[in-house]
Amino acid sequence: MKHTTTILVVDDHPIVRAGCRQLIMQIPAVKVIEAETGEEGYRLFQESYPDMVLLDITLPGIGGLEVLRRIRANRENAKVLMFSMHEDPVFASRAMQAGAKGYITKNNAADHLVEAVEDVLAGKTYLSPDVAQQLAMLNIGAGTSALSDLSRRELEILRLLGEGRSMTEISGVLGISYKTVANNLTQIKSKLAITKTAELMRFAISHGLSS
Repeated sequence: MKHTTTILVVDDHPIVRAGCRQLIMQIPAVKVIEAETGEEGYRLFQESYPDMVLLDITLPGIGGLEVLRRIRANRENAKVLMFSMHEDPVFASRAMQAGAKGYITKNNAADHLVEAVEDVLAGKTYLSPDVAQQLAMLNIGAGTSALSDLSRRELEILRLLGEGRSMTEISGVLGISYKTVANNLTQIKSKLAITKTAELMRFAISHGLSS
């Protein structure tokens, strides 16, 4: 009996999930399950242990990078393909550093999603063509992104701030102390040369970090 491959798709837009499901179902013997939030996605991961996760970076509540961290902490060899509207190579870099097996942008999804999924399922690494060259430049120090100095945790805190979350709410969502959030915000302001929290919020929104 042929093994059924289970793929978990986590994205907060129903139309995007439907499009992904339609493309992925071109692969033989595949079952697709879906979640629209990071919390739901991680719960389904724990319940079903899918063969692969297609995970959006920008989600309401806990974002994709934090979900990725939790998945990898739960199951070190989990195969996660990050799916994002962001072409900024910083997001791909942070995702790959956190253990993602691939990164594909939504601009390339229709043409490359099946290839990306098949590569990750086969144990290969996949990078979206529009990101691969930029990521290579960033890794050799030629990147100019304002976000390039931020860590994965700092990016996640900045994203939640852009959603209008208070420091107390960010602390609760990420499961870290209020003091840790405050210290990270101080570091973020220093790295981005921004002095006020309100300016950080505007920065996050203008860079498309909030969902």
